Amino acid sequence: MGHDAHRWSTFRGQRTLVVAARTVTSTVRALETLPSLVRDDSRVTVVFAYDPTSAFNAGVLDLLRDTGCRVMPWEQLGHTTPDLILSASENIDVPEGDCPVLVLPHGVGFQKLVPDSRSPHDRLSGVVKDSLLETGRAWLAVSHPAQEEQLLAAHPKAAGRTLLVGDPCFDELVGSRPHRETYREAMGVAEHQRLVMVSSTWGPTSLLASHPELLPRLLAQLPCDEYRVGAIVHPNVWSAHGAWQMRTLQAAALDAGLLLMPTVHAWRPGLVAADVLIGDHGSVTLYGASAGTPLLLAAFGRDAVPGTAVHHLAAVAPRLNAHQDLRRQVEDVAREHTPRRYAAVAEHAFAESGHALARLRTAVYHLLKLSEPPSPPPSPLALPVPDPPASPVTSWQVSTGVTGDGEEPTVTVCRFPAAVSAHDAAVPRSPVSFTHLACTDDERDRRLAESASVLILLRPASTAVGALRWIEDTLTRLPGCLLAASGVRGNGCLVGLRDGRTVEVTATGPALDPGLPAAVVYACLRAGLRLNGTLVTLRIGDLRDEDVILRLRPARPTG
Repeated sequence: MGHDAHRWSTFRGQRTLVVAARTVTSTVRALETLPSLVRDDSRVTVVFAYDPTSAFNAGVLDLLRDTGCRVMPWEQLGHTTPDLILSASENIDVPEGDCPVLVLPHGVGFQKLVPDSRSPHDRLSGVVKDSLLETGRAWLAVSHPAQEEQLLAAHPKAAGRTLLVGDPCFDELVGSRPHRETYREAMGVAEHQRLVMVSSTWGPTSLLASHPELLPRLLAQLPCDEYRVGAIVHPNVWSAHGAWQMRTLQAAALDAGLLLMPTVHAWRPGLVAADVLIGDHGSVTLYGASAGTPLLLAAFGRDAVPGTAVHHLAAVAPRLNAHQDLRRQVEDVAREHTPRRYAAVAEHAFAESGHALARLRTAVYHLLKLSEPPSPPPSPLALPVPDPPASPVTSWQVSTGVTGDGEEPTVTVCRFPAAVSAHDAAVPRSPVSFTHLACTDDERDRRLAESASVLILLRPASTAVGALRWIEDTLTRLPGCLLAASGVRGNGCLVGLRDGRTVEVTATGPALDPGLPAAVVYACLRAGLRLNGTLVTLRIGDLRDEDVILRLRPARPTG
């Protein structure tokens, strides 16, 4: 950019579109939308102008550089002549000139009051300054006619300055539902597991501020073989406090397998993958419920604007009692939900469903004073598959119950991450006869490893001889360990006992995590059952479609 930039340019577009990059939230929204609008059009040159004045500017430059965007300082914008400024942040100081300014929402409409950086008061999020409205240059994209009515009531100078385009993000969420299983698989969520996603906006009335221990408490109460827990946290929280602080505050939850979704892009497939959403008054909660996901409201702040779609949602959504049995509440809302439960809320928030990108492209080219490209109007694309956002769990508090006669007993196994055991609310678990601590061989907390009754080799041994050698070494090295278990590649699992015996466990169906056969052997020993050819039914919670049959018998000598 600059008065003589043409001297070095390879692509000399007829029009220049400048994207204002002020916060991670607004920059991500522009990056998610813009490629579909101007793709394959050499007439349009796109440059990103970095505005460092926001309290939430941390991470913006890293995001732009990682994406490969050409960035110029904000102060240089006043020395250029762009044809259109596009921003998903309303709180920008636009230099004087006559080029139009198109403001996209970075959430759903104008539903939140936020601190005004220019005064000690609050302001309506999403609305540009009256001084810019008075110039006649500003255009505000809205997703529903009700938002225009709201604007006119709060800011009469916005009259005639709105463009009804719909919501591209909502269209992508709905259109990506057929790919839900792909997203779940990429995130490490098994077919039989239920994914509970927690969404928090930013500020003192948000879910995380109101219930800072909710994530570890969920992980402590939801058996990890049946449930996964994820979190979508507003980018402003990451920007204001830093990724280090975020991960430090949620260290126990992360050790317990929390799927902490990255702030850029990945939250959308994470939301599509969810079976249950626990949220607050943020836009992600409204997106998820409107797309058909069962919802529990855990917080709802006074900064939510009355009369908006999120307030309509609060009037009909069930509330989470964070101090009661969390598992029961999750199970109840999943069982009682109907897909059309929040259809009226969605109709109040999103118009022109499925056509937002096409309408937005028309608006952009009209403001650029260019004809639209001859290519078909853009339609919502399937969301990209996310990278796995969690580390594996390496230690569990294991509860086992034995029922039935001694010939063909049933062993029920429930595992809970040991990292969050301090947050266990002592919710009754039935049946529970015995409990023990189990760890994998790469557990980093030495205190846990030395206290564990069961040690598990994380990667299956290539041969039975290798498995037996590891079992012997482990029982010798850790005198407090009662059992050591190793999978054997293609041949079940070997469980070594402190008294020198070794039990071979084979299962029907696909290979099991060796921690489950080890839990069955532990329960049978505690119940005084024989381990000589015994058939045992393994029941893993309530969400699997069928039980697993195990055969327990003494391992043959390997010579």
